[in-house]
Amino acid sequence: MKKVILGFTAFTLSLSLAACGSNDTEKSSTESKETQQVSQDAEQKEATKEKTADKSDSKDKKELVDVTLDKVVDGDTIKVKYKGNVDTVRYLLVDTPESKKPDSCVQPYGEDASKRNKELVSGGKLQLEFDKGEHRDKYGRLLAYVYVDGKFVQETLLKEGLARVAYVYEPNTKYIDQFREDEQEAKSEKLSIWSKNGYVTERGFNGCVKEKTTAVKKATTSKPAAKQPTTPKASSETSTTTENDASSSASTEETETFKNCTELRKKYPNGVPSSHPAYQSKMDRDHDNYACER
Repeated sequence: MKKVILGFTAFTLSLSLAACGSNDTEKSSTESKETQQVSQDAEQKEATKEKTADKSDSKDKKELVDVTLDKVVDGDTIKVKYKGNVDTVRYLLVDTPESKKPDSCVQPYGEDASKRNKELVSGGKLQLEFDKGEHRDKYGRLLAYVYVDGKFVQETLLKEGLARVAYVYEPNTKYIDQFREDEQEAKSEKLSIWSKNGYVTERGFNGCVKEKTTAVKKATTSKPAAKQPTTPKASSETSTTTENDASSSASTEETETFKNCTELRKKYPNGVPSSHPAYQSKMDRDHDNYACER
């Protein structure tokens, strides 16, 4: 009987040990799977992070082309020496008031934008960046973003309220979001073009600069008369002869003429007034009744 009991106990114990071993194995297997899953999740996250970083780097990467400034046309246009030729560059995504456009008036802040643009591009290393789309417009002008010593010219003009966001055509829209933020910042602060209500529209700018009229002031002091040669006093014995000579000289001066101002100045260095016998209206170019003045 004891043997039977001992045998049964041993059998039960072996079953218990087997069950424990099985549980340990399952637990170990589960833990291993969980570890593998965590590792896979970490690797996937890292791969996604790297892919995002690569995409970001690709977006921020700039392929800049070195050019040399030829001249500034206006606030959003310059001429540069590019690949051995002189090319006109039209700034992408911005528009400034007109200052030199044929058959168009000068618009408020047009000259300011042109002057500021000249200040920005006239010194330092000038570079262009092209977008994904066409590099030229229908007029043959280069379409580009412009940098000087790494400073973004378009962004500066927008931030200072001298340009608006315009001419947005896909796919040349790489910096459109940033430009709109810059524009909104200037608009909120009412800088330059944004200081006039209704001046900036979706189609451009309203209004022209009123022409400045300056009255021409007449000179209050007369111009120095030409120095006349002095004649020594005549003796009583020759007074009659001298008077006759003077009369003859005066008669001659009335018909005195010169081919041009150069010839006239040889005798009258300071020019002559309209009352002078040598005065000729054709030599009085500014019509101030004084000919050949210096």
